[in-house]
Amino acid sequence: MDCFNLSIPILYLFFLSSTLIQFTTAQPTYSYHFCLGSNYTNNSTFQKNLNLLLTSISSANTSVVRNGYYNATVGKTPDSVYGSLQCRGDISSEDCQSCAKTAAKDIITDERCPISRQAIIWYDECMLRYSNQYYFNSMQDSPGVYLSNVNNVTDPDKFNPILADLLNDLVSKAISSGSLNFAAGDASFTSFQKVYGLVQCTVDISSSNCNRCLLGAISELPNCCDGKQGGRVIRPSCNFRYELYPFAQSVTPSPPPLSPPRVPASPPPSSTTTPSPNGEKSSKLAIIISIPSVIGALAAITLFWVFRFRRKKHRTRRLDVVDDEIQSAESLQLNFRTVSAATDNFAEVNKLGEGGFGCVYKGTLADGQKIAVKRLSQHSGQGEQEFKNEVVLVAKLQHRNLARLLGFCLDGEEKLLIYEFMPNASLDQFLFDPVKRTYLDWETRYKIIGGIARGLLYLHEDSRLKIIHRDLKASNILLDADMNPKISDFGMARLFVVDQTQANTNRIVGTYGYMSPEYAMHGQFSVKSDVFSFGVLILEILSGKKSNCFYEPGGAQDLLSYAWTHWKNESALELLDPTLKDTCSKSEAMRCIHIGLLCAQDNVADRPTMATVVLMLNSYSMGLDLPSAPAFFSDGARHTKTGTAPIFRESEEQVILKDESRSDSAAWSVNENSITELYPR
Repeated sequence: MDCFNLSIPILYLFFLSSTLIQFTTAQPTYSYHFCLGSNYTNNSTFQKNLNLLLTSISSANTSVVRNGYYNATVGKTPDSVYGSLQCRGDISSEDCQSCAKTAAKDIITDERCPISRQAIIWYDECMLRYSNQYYFNSMQDSPGVYLSNVNNVTDPDKFNPILADLLNDLVSKAISSGSLNFAAGDASFTSFQKVYGLVQCTVDISSSNCNRCLLGAISELPNCCDGKQGGRVIRPSCNFRYELYPFAQSVTPSPPPLSPPRVPASPPPSSTTTPSPNGEKSSKLAIIISIPSVIGALAAITLFWVFRFRRKKHRTRRLDVVDDEIQSAESLQLNFRTVSAATDNFAEVNKLGEGGFGCVYKGTLADGQKIAVKRLSQHSGQGEQEFKNEVVLVAKLQHRNLARLLGFCLDGEEKLLIYEFMPNASLDQFLFDPVKRTYLDWETRYKIIGGIARGLLYLHEDSRLKIIHRDLKASNILLDADMNPKISDFGMARLFVVDQTQANTNRIVGTYGYMSPEYAMHGQFSVKSDVFSFGVLILEILSGKKSNCFYEPGGAQDLLSYAWTHWKNESALELLDPTLKDTCSKSEAMRCIHIGLLCAQDNVADRPTMATVVLMLNSYSMGLDLPSAPAFFSDGARHTKTGTAPIFRESEEQVILKDESRSDSAAWSVNENSITELYPR
């Protein structure tokens, strides 16, 4: 009778635990999503192709899904749709198919991406992605997102090295796993507690690209999850995750603590249990299996809601690939002879530009890598060690939309900064050129606006340092081979020490036409100063007109007042570059004009933060406030709502950028309006 009474609750617990586990595995756990690119119209050919693609993915079976990966293409250009599914490497084919069906339905709902030409959605169990552009077999590290546990570990100094070793070991296993690109495992944190980890790349990329992607993601640990009990960095081509409880099916779990990490976990079951004919083994086995399973299921459900709550607090981040964490100045320092040889001894023919901080030269290292070398003027005011320390800090600012600092060189009075080379030079050379501006279609301009916004957000809020650029303008936005924007000169304020009592400072701190009124008039700067400059830059990108060289006969004499006049007259689309008017998305263009005017408002408090700007650019369901009047520019003086204050003089230092594709004098674009600060803050 006692044995019978005991077996009833045990069987009930076993049934309950099995039901809970089946429920959590059968229902994919949503993590995050991005809606990208322009919008398609309802009942269009693209939408029909997309529906066919999603049907193909949701019905894919084990005969076509290889190593958890499946891709397909539907339609012909310009309505082609490319899509892929990547399931987690340890889940069953049934769970993979279940996740695919859920994702295919979920991704086009009103809560996700109902009319986007590009979208990506992540669950714990799988990732589904589609695009109007071909992306198969290429490593992509953006867009990405961080997720982290709200709780901290008790001893981060001990935990962090163990976690780093575990993840590095898993990366090695993943890239040596053949076509799987997946690994999971654990490491002991304390005598009674383990840390569990998982790394994975999509199986369509090579092992070397998988290695690059994962190392870049892991290098973001200090930004996202420092000292946390769990964390994830998720990117289109790779992701990693770690927890203090077993979450991957391929990891043999030790039962987790009831309230981690303070209560020790139950010891693992013995593997030497022998069968018993009287059913004693069955009862013991039921206890061993059911109780930890219930605890594990409850812990998983609890952590799911924790992540759902935590996810809402996280902003999107676009991140750059880094090969490894920068440890010291020595790892960044190059020999002067090497750099000099790369630029042909700083030959005039290799000069790319010249500004207040010095000249920029194109160079090619012995291994063929192209670089851009900034030869700093000799007015730094810093000692050698101070300069090294600042370079290391700036070099750690890694983001896809920041020009990457590769290294530096110190040799006597020579101070050189070595950057990645940008083949398409700067945005102003395209935007303000009557021929080249035609290369900037609407999707490219929209991509550039979004990329600059994400780069600024990183500088303001998400980087190791809080950086205020103070000279954001078109000539400081570089363009890579794919026309992705890269903010440059973002660390110059840190690399130059200026005594505010000195009147002969040579540091360029702003450009006429981009400077916020509070900075120009009172020397007060904040992140909102950059927001103002970004608003002006948006209007330049949309109109193709220079803010500081604008003139309309018989009308506005600056771009801001021109944009504001059209806004008030409900003719805002007249602001657009004529090459865009018949090809752009009118709703996206209006939203961008609206955001630009919000950023350029005269009142500092009225301007949004860059976090809000990024959200406004990515979420069309978010309502926008009505903008108030911006600060107006006219006749070399700034006019505000409180009056006129002519406070500028032009600097003798001009920013000059060279277009390598032309040899005549017209290939040089000159920004004559960089200014120096005249009044103390």
